[in-house]
Amino acid sequence: MADLDGTQAEQKQYFSDVPQESPGYFLKGSHQYDWGLKNRLAKVFNPANGRTIMLAFDHGYFQGPTTGLERVDQTILPLEPYCDCLMLTRGIQRSIIPASTQKAIALRASGGTSMARPDELSNESLACSIEEAIRLNASVLAVQVFIGSVHERQTISNLTRLIDQANRYGIAVMGVVAVGREMARTARYFRLATRIMAELGAHILKCYYTDEDFDSITSCCPVPIVIAGGKKIPELDALKMAYNACEQGASGVDMGRNIFQSDAPVPMMRAVRGVVHGGMKPDEAYQMYQDLKAEQA
Repeated sequence: MADLDGTQAEQKQYFSDVPQESPGYFLKGSHQYDWGLKNRLAKVFNPANGRTIMLAFDHGYFQGPTTGLERVDQTILPLEPYCDCLMLTRGIQRSIIPASTQKAIALRASGGTSMARPDELSNESLACSIEEAIRLNASVLAVQVFIGSVHERQTISNLTRLIDQANRYGIAVMGVVAVGREMARTARYFRLATRIMAELGAHILKCYYTDEDFDSITSCCPVPIVIAGGKKIPELDALKMAYNACEQGASGVDMGRNIFQSDAPVPMMRAVRGVVHGGMKPDEAYQMYQDLKAEQA
C-alpha cells in the first residue's frame, strides 16, 4: 500500500545538498517548457539568480479593505519599482495599476468565499477565465488549493482545469497552499501539498516557511517554491525568514503584509530586495531598513 502519511524526515532521502539540474534554462524544473512560458517565467524570476520578489496584495478578494490596502494607489504603487512581480486581482489591476508597468503580473484566479463565512473559505471556484488572463497580460495565474479540507477535491479540480487552459497559451499556474484550523503548518503537510500540486502540473508553488525541515519541502518539490509572508511580524524576523527560506531552496518570496503593513513600507521593500537579490544577511538588510526609515522621517 502506498505511503500515504509518510515518516519522519530523517528516515527519507531528500538529497537536500544536491541541486536539481535544469539543462539549458535557469529555473528549476522549467527547462522543457515552451518558449512563451519560459519567457513569462523569466519576467517573474530573475535569470541571474533564479529568485523573485512577488508583492502580494490580493487579500481584498476575501478580506475586503485589509489594513494597509485601504487605498492601494497610495500604499502599493510606491512599492512597485522594487518588486519583480505584482500579485493582485483583476479588479485592482484594471482600476489602479498603470498599464505602463514593466512588472510581471500574477493574477488571482480563484475565489468565491469571504471572511463573512469562515466555515466556507475552502469552497472556492475559478474566478477568472483564460481569455481574461490573456487580456490582462498575466504571466502567472494563482489558484488556492485546500489539501485536507472538506473541499479538497473541488480546489484540486480548479487547479488542474486552470493548468489545462493556461498550458494552451504558455501562462504559468501557481498553486497556493492554503492553511486552516485543521491543517497544521508543518513540513510534513507542506511536503504533501506542494508535491501533489507539482505532480498535477503546477509550474510554481507557494507555501509557508517552516523552522524545521524546510529544505525537505523544496528538495522533493520539482518546481520552484516561493514562500508566503503571512501575518505581520517584526521586520528583522521577516528578513530572517526570507533569508533562511532562500538559503534552504526557496526561489524567493511572495510577501505582502510584512511589507505594506510595515512602519516604513518602501525601506522594508528595499531591505527584502537586499536579502533576496542583493546577497545581504538579515542584520545587514535590517540596518539598511533602519537607515532608509530614518532618511524619510
